[in-house]
Amino acid sequence: MAEVSFPQRLVSLDALRGFDMCWILGMGGALGAVLKQMAPNSALTSAVTTQLEHVDWAGFRFYDLIFPLFLFIAGVSMAIALPRRRQREGGRKTALHLLARALILMALGVLFSGGLKNGWDEIRWLGVLQRIGSASAVAGMLSLILGWRGLVVTVMGILLGYWLLLSLVPVPNFGAGDFAEGRNLTNYLDSIWLPGRKHDGNHDPEGLFSTLPAIATALMGLLAGQWLMSARVASRKVLGLMVSGLVMICLGWAWHPFFPIIKKIWSSSFVLVAGGWSALLLGLFYWVVDVRGWRSWTPPFVWVGANPIILYLLSGFGFFRVVSERLVGHPGKGGAWITACVTFGLMLLLARWLFKRGVFIKV
Repeated sequence: MAEVSFPQRLVSLDALRGFDMCWILGMGGALGAVLKQMAPNSALTSAVTTQLEHVDWAGFRFYDLIFPLFLFIAGVSMAIALPRRRQREGGRKTALHLLARALILMALGVLFSGGLKNGWDEIRWLGVLQRIGSASAVAGMLSLILGWRGLVVTVMGILLGYWLLLSLVPVPNFGAGDFAEGRNLTNYLDSIWLPGRKHDGNHDPEGLFSTLPAIATALMGLLAGQWLMSARVASRKVLGLMVSGLVMICLGWAWHPFFPIIKKIWSSSFVLVAGGWSALLLGLFYWVVDVRGWRSWTPPFVWVGANPIILYLLSGFGFFRVVSERLVGHPGKGGAWITACVTFGLMLLLARWLFKRGVFIKV
């Protein structure tokens, strides 16, 4: 890869981050509620609302992309920020920054999941924020010591190694190569090594062993970011992202019969499919926003993308929902769309207020 340059901030990356976060922060719920109100029995409503739900186990829907896309974007952001920080502060301080950020996100994640209110045994030690913190920190540290070829080899080694371990290491009572829920190596290791409360009984979708392939997701984003920051012409950057995205999607689905696409264990095939769609979206947003300059539609997404963590925490703690219900009351089943839309609107208003006043709460 060519040397990394330090251009102006990519508006497309902020917009894509905000686009991704909006689905987490209520846009999907509002869209689904409106469709159910307007056309409850239509094929369109059924198709859209299905895509706005996670698949039960094996398979892939739009909502299964939201989390890995954010982790992918975190990797892209590191490809832009880490070289600058390393140039300014040196490698050691950059590594310490990554570690400190990971610890803060992990602490926020524990607090987000209930903290200590139900005692030590009920703490959920791992979750969404914890995975973002730990996986992005490891990916960032690897980028400080490896070139792009080393990072590519690392991604390949993680995906192949994870597959081989789940395929060949026997699980007590179930043997090797069983990828069903509760019968696979990833869930088994959670059941014996992960303390505290698990999201799914004795295992967790953001558990210990599945953090390993999540690191590969962050590394994919980091490699995509390095590609964007290279000195190549914009059209070649877009083409590279699009082609690599399509290749990863095809490889993931080709792997699916042998290692199913399963978000809850972050299977290697899932990493490829989610990474492929993430690369396609990054290429599309980069071409539309930064290359063509079509930005009139981006402000709401940029507002949200500027403060994703604080908005996520406020939403998770029910802040927007509580305020919405005080404003519109409880309109009942027929008015659920009103509450959903007002809740999402309040989030956007706060995001805009923070952005316009230059308040950017970074972790």
